[in-house]
Amino acid sequence: MTTMTEASVREFKMPDVGEGLTEAEILKWYVQPGDTVTDGQVVCEVETAKAAVELPIPYDGVVRELRFPEGTTVDVGQVIIAVDVAGDAPVAEIPVPAQEVPVQEEPKPEGRKPVLVGYGVAESSTKRRPRKSAPASEPAAEGTYFAATVLQGIQGELNGHGAVKQRPLAKPPVRKLAKDLGVDLATITPSGPDGVITREDVHAAVAPPAPAPQPVQTPAAPAPAPAPVAAYDTARETRVPVKGVRKATAAAMVGSAFTAPHVTEFVTVDVTRTMKLVEELKQDKEFTGLRVNPLLLIAKALLVAIKRNPDINASWDEVNQEIVLKHYVNLGIAAATPRGLIVPNIKDAHAKTLPRLAESLGELVSTAREGKTSPAAMQGGTVTITNVGVFGVDTGTPILNPGESAILAVGAIKLQPWVHKGKVKPRQVTTLALSFDHRLVDGELGSKVLADVAAILEQPKRLITWA
Repeated sequence: MTTMTEASVREFKMPDVGEGLTEAEILKWYVQPGDTVTDGQVVCEVETAKAAVELPIPYDGVVRELRFPEGTTVDVGQVIIAVDVAGDAPVAEIPVPAQEVPVQEEPKPEGRKPVLVGYGVAESSTKRRPRKSAPASEPAAEGTYFAATVLQGIQGELNGHGAVKQRPLAKPPVRKLAKDLGVDLATITPSGPDGVITREDVHAAVAPPAPAPQPVQTPAAPAPAPAPVAAYDTARETRVPVKGVRKATAAAMVGSAFTAPHVTEFVTVDVTRTMKLVEELKQDKEFTGLRVNPLLLIAKALLVAIKRNPDINASWDEVNQEIVLKHYVNLGIAAATPRGLIVPNIKDAHAKTLPRLAESLGELVSTAREGKTSPAAMQGGTVTITNVGVFGVDTGTPILNPGESAILAVGAIKLQPWVHKGKVKPRQVTTLALSFDHRLVDGELGSKVLADVAAILEQPKRLITWA
């Protein structure tokens, strides 16, 4: 096997492709050892807790090694691919390991400086222990430091005495929980692996102190034997690991449900005129090529209701004990994808005309279905719409998206008997449900917003008079 020239090898590390992420799963490799790559070429697709993202390589050269196989979850900061930038040496036939995890690096030698994650490290004499697949006589390629060490080095700040002040390690949902509970992560002793602060650590920090132990000395009890792993019938059950988007969604929903006091109100409304307007807009040449459906007019109705009742568009700042009023609307649209539920948002939706809103809504849905939604598209939302009606469901009690104060659920639109102008007639009817954070939205404000949305859908001409 031909070894790599140390000076010509560049190692590309797993970058933090979303703010505060600590790991990502490699979904697919687009290159193999021996392939030639160019600066900016996409070499793999990874899934984070927020979305699937394609990673470009920042080098020109020949791929020498893929450090992890597809399906592996890799910590931010770990090397995932090695490239020979000289590009003229024979390819080292290094197979992708099936199960093996890279050996942990020895501690960094004194004087070595951390560099930007994902773009290699300064040359050093530090060597990694040889891989099992390489003969003992051959020099091993330079490895990486443990992900936590790299992150702490990047996040460290020099204080007045020249010491390194390290940022506590915690995943985004845990940081959000600590912020909501007013807990300083720097004061918590982590109990998770590799010094990561867990949700239990945060809850323990705000729990009342335990009573002082009695001075009675008791003999130490033997450690209990580990509980046996329950067997299950593989022919009758399938177990799917909780990770990526689904894991992040679960953590966010639990945090939202137990942090914000939810209130949900309902209204059933005749949307016959709205459905007629949808059909008219489909024939309008200004909407040619655009997606026109009831969700478009419901979204516009909600934006008008927010304009009339701006206090609904806000968030609760637990740390500073403030209500943050937003003067913009980033409208989130809940989308079901094969990787789980995601909520991308339309930036500055309040400033868009109806045709431009239709265009943005179409792009958002298409991107979500293709699994190409970027992490940035799912950040900064202020209010959300979830359309459960597409599944034939009448309504629901939606849970708030973290950091938002309201979410509107839209039920199925059905032909029902309805009293119209004093007579029972078949009309297009739907049920709306508005959930809101009762810390900053009282019943009056929530009711006004829901009533305005219903009134617009019943009489769409109000879009002109109220907008």
